[in-house]
Amino acid sequence: MLRNTKRSRGIGAVEAAATAAPRRKERLDRLLVERGLAPSRERAQALVLAGAVRVDGRAGHKPGSFVSPDAAVEVIAPDHPFVGRGGVKLEGALGALLIDAAARVALDIGASTGGFTDCLLKRGALRVYALDVGRGLLDWSLRNDPRVLVMEGRNARYLSPGDLPEPVELAVIDVSFISLRLILPPLPALLAPGADVLALVKPQFEVGKGETGRGGIVREPEKHLKALRSVAAAAGTAGLAVRGACVSPIRGAEGNREFFLHLSPGVARSLQGEELERLLGGIIRGD
Repeated sequence: MLRNTKRSRGIGAVEAAATAAPRRKERLDRLLVERGLAPSRERAQALVLAGAVRVDGRAGHKPGSFVSPDAAVEVIAPDHPFVGRGGVKLEGALGALLIDAAARVALDIGASTGGFTDCLLKRGALRVYALDVGRGLLDWSLRNDPRVLVMEGRNARYLSPGDLPEPVELAVIDVSFISLRLILPPLPALLAPGADVLALVKPQFEVGKGETGRGGIVREPEKHLKALRSVAAAAGTAGLAVRGACVSPIRGAEGNREFFLHLSPGVARSLQGEELERLLGGIIRGD
């Protein structure tokens, strides 16, 4: 009897183990740190946002996405010369819109890992003020570059001229989870006469709740146009002229099409009406 009782308990333990709940999924940024692929969660988040992380062979994950603890996670070397994919986007826009960064004082709003900042430096920028609401995201190579002035933990919505020691000659903007309509208003007061602004328009953050598809993707061309119109109108209200526009040479990390608007201080030279509609419609159609 005693032997049978012990045997029953042993079988029960095996059955319990076999039916145990699967291990819980973990945040991707935490998993990167646990596996020694990143020194901190901040750096892990920066790697994910830079498109340098693959999960089971696929990219496009968000730092806070939950993945299986058994997932194959790797950090890959970039196929471009910048510290982040943003550098590829900005390089394409500077070329397409014929904007020169050489010997100019620049402001990078939403610097994150520093793809835009890196591109500006490689294009000869004199100095770059790298601003981001987060902390610890900027690549160390840029953080230690004397031409880069790091402005961490700063919300671009509340910038004022006193926050910078000199006027900005070239401003670039790459922000997420916030509309550009909220970022543009304080910008004109920071700009030097003749300054250029390149704002990356991400439709998923401009069209409003309920307008995005599965995975946060905006696929409809009419919604892309709606996003561009909205940002262009906000620029005019802020005192910025629309000078041009182009498509980003690569898509966002999640697969969204993205666009650049070229802005400058003063509205007198702004593209308006039918001329603006032809420009915006043309870049969406790929004319």
